[in-house]
Amino acid sequence: MKTKFILPIIALGLFAACSDDSSSANNNDPESSAVAEPESSAATEPESSAATAVTYKYYGAELTGVEQFKYGRFEARMKMASFPGTVTSMFLNYDLSWKKGTEPWNEIDIEVLGTSKSKWQSNIITREEDPSISGTTVTEQKHDFGFDATEDFHLYGIIWTPEYVAWEIDSVEIRRVELGTTNGNHADKDQVAFLTKEESLRFNFWASKSPAWTGTFTGDELADGPQIQWIDYVRVYSYDTENKAFTKSWQDDFDGNSLNTDHWTTGNWEMELSTHSPDNVVVEDGYCKLLMTREPAN
Repeated sequence: MKTKFILPIIALGLFAACSDDSSSANNNDPESSAVAEPESSAATEPESSAATAVTYKYYGAELTGVEQFKYGRFEARMKMASFPGTVTSMFLNYDLSWKKGTEPWNEIDIEVLGTSKSKWQSNIITREEDPSISGTTVTEQKHDFGFDATEDFHLYGIIWTPEYVAWEIDSVEIRRVELGTTNGNHADKDQVAFLTKEESLRFNFWASKSPAWTGTFTGDELADGPQIQWIDYVRVYSYDTENKAFTKSWQDDFDGNSLNTDHWTTGNWEMELSTHSPDNVVVEDGYCKLLMTREPAN
């Protein structure tokens, strides 16, 4: 059993601080040609041909919350993974955002990208429920951790209220977007006001096809085994809109050897260059581990 570190909630001063398609090669077998009979009757050894390059299928993971929230404080103590072409994350998401069309997009992100182990991205993603609009409104910002996020555990926090959205690292507020802050000309330009849908809390680890955003994914880092995003614990607080106060609702320390199904399920869908595998969400030794793995595809 590992020791839990309970960090205080601190409201400190704030400061203001997704894609390129990858190509794949097709292997074509050359046509067979007739071979002349050798003059000698002695057996001859065929010339060796170049070995066929091994290609791989890549599997990531998503820990998907089953509860729906409207406002709250969401904390997770994590040790992240980061290598080129990957994303490890904690985020809130309206479950039908992906449908677009007549469904709006509501999402709040913390993401560690494969371009740097010492930087992270905060973001709000919105889109109004208008079938004629295919794009989303984003207000992403990148921030310096001041440490390597893959070396040790740190406390990550998302705070969502009707008045503001904020992001914290180790209980220090890093960014806040206030109600009334506008971006663009669509109905979702005031993103805080537009976050009206209930959202689920999620964590995932996946491979991106956008090298400009995350670096170029090769998967070579998986040759010696999985890469891991570690989650020590998750804490969820409700928000009283009248009294503007947070109350702790629950904490999951991931004790035992399986997920608490009152809170979690797992993803099983394709996510750009990798596919979420339920087998890659592992609970053991007091941690939830999100794995990225590979297996030969040929």
